[in-house]
This record gives sequence, structure tokens and C-alpha cells, in this order.
Amino acid sequence: MSTAHRSRKSPPPECELRDKEQPTCVGREQVVLVGLDGFERWLCPAHAAAVWLTDPTLRFSAKTRPQGISAVMWQAFGGGGGRQ
Repeated sequence: MSTAHRSRKSPPPECELRDKEQPTCVGREQVVLVGLDGFERWLCPAHAAAVWLTDPTLRFSAKTRPQGISAVMWQAFGGGGGRQ
């Protein structure tokens, strides 16, 4: 495991679940979920929603921007029920 710090100007890593042959990633925001052991998972909003809904121990890292959390909620709950 590397302890090197990433430059703030470098782009975030791609979704760790992305399959180059069958890309299923949805959303542009990078989401960081953290497990009880402190392990970070860097995911797109679509994969983060699926993982977050199936593992109640995961939490959003402070590294995740509010837009990323909103994108996960939209993916998880369909974005319905908004203001009229």
C-alpha cells in the first residue's frame, strides 16, 4: 500500500469496479466509501450505490464531494419524489 500523497491537480482514479470490456459506470463524480477496517473503495456513483445498499457498514469518506453523494442517492433511489 502506497503512502504517497496524490497531487490535488491530478484526476481521481477511475472506478475500481470498471470493466473495460463492459463499462457499466454511470456518473462522473468520484465516490469514496470506507469500511469499518478503514479500507477505501473509489467508485463511480452507480457502483457506489450498489455497494452502499448491500453493505450497511460502509460510510462516505470526507473525500467525497456533496455532488458525489447526491449522485449516489439518485442512483440508489431513482431520483424520484422531487419538488413539484
